[in-house]
Amino acid sequence: MTHIAIWIIAFIAIAGVIIRPYKIPEATWAVTGAILLIVFGLILPSEGITGITKGTDVYLFLTGMMLLAETAREEKLFDWLAAHATELAKGSPNRLFLLIYLVGIVVTAFLSNDATAVVLTPAVAAAVRAAKVEKPLPYLLICAFIANAASFILPISNPANLVIYGSNMPPLLHWLSQYTLPSIFSIAVTYFMLRFTQRNALKHKIETNIPIPTLSQGGKTAILGIIATAIILLVSSALNIQLGLPTAITGVLTSAIVIIRAKKNPWIVIKGVSWSVLPLVAGLFVIVEALNKTGVIQTITTILHQSAEQSVAGTVWGSGFIIAFASNLMNNLPAGLIAGNAIQAGHVPEIVKSSILIGVDLGPNLSITGSLATILWLVALRREGQIVSAWTFLKLGSLIMTVALLFAIGSLWL
Repeated sequence: MTHIAIWIIAFIAIAGVIIRPYKIPEATWAVTGAILLIVFGLILPSEGITGITKGTDVYLFLTGMMLLAETAREEKLFDWLAAHATELAKGSPNRLFLLIYLVGIVVTAFLSNDATAVVLTPAVAAAVRAAKVEKPLPYLLICAFIANAASFILPISNPANLVIYGSNMPPLLHWLSQYTLPSIFSIAVTYFMLRFTQRNALKHKIETNIPIPTLSQGGKTAILGIIATAIILLVSSALNIQLGLPTAITGVLTSAIVIIRAKKNPWIVIKGVSWSVLPLVAGLFVIVEALNKTGVIQTITTILHQSAEQSVAGTVWGSGFIIAFASNLMNNLPAGLIAGNAIQAGHVPEIVKSSILIGVDLGPNLSITGSLATILWLVALRREGQIVSAWTFLKLGSLIMTVALLFAIGSLWL
């Protein structure tokens, strides 16, 4: 009965995060679910604390990245970048679409998919405003889809990568040999599918006479902070150092330097950060800690081991697609935590691990709450006054994600 109660509360909490009935914030559902698990004695308070502390690196990472993004936004860095991007597009919506997509690849690869949602989305929103685009949605969709499609180029491209491998993260060169080709297929297929589905909306001309604003000293400092963060994350990954603390330090330092030099009130930046994301993540970690007590990890480990013994190819395809769809049912953060624990608990062929990681990273392109990056994207969109319905995203995602996943997993054998 205890296990059944845990699954019921977990299901309701995660469903609330995904559906957001009555527009109740995602964090409220996750935190309420975590509290109920403790109040009803389904997990001990100490176990809840253990679950929360497991997310420390993620909290630090998000804090640094959100401070960095809000500082850049406050200094009008995104408006400056948007004006340059629009000028380079030379009136071509297709060229602007490609430029944004290429920038999304770079940001995701070197700053992580969460950074793409937090940093790139405001820049794209500014770009489409500057270009007086009639239908901005296709350009904004890029930020969500590329954040997941390019998130296994490097180990640092998605915090979920660290969750899957844990302390057994492969060396950078081995990672590149394993994931470069799947990344190319994932990125290319996602681009062509997204471009095809949005072709009608990209027929309208865009503004060419865009005045280029002067970048403030704070904006220049923000650029240096973003570049420094990218370098530090890459070095940290190569040295197998957790990414949270370095990101938090660079984000806080950059914000502090900009605020002090501009003589601004720190509250201006602090109040602009979407802090509700942190309790959302904490609640999900507690829910996963409770699910661990139901024996789900041991069951998954046994199934993976037995399936791999019978057919490695079948396990690769089955596990990749199952985890991809499961990531949308319960968000890829808890799904990745469960899958990562199962992988680390038993001997699993390397190609199966790769398929599971691709499923966890790319699968969330199916729905608007499949990954934390997409949730952050939704939060950024709301700040810009843009709304994307779950059904609109699902119709696109069911086509784009499925085709990209087929090619990405299939390329593991090439």
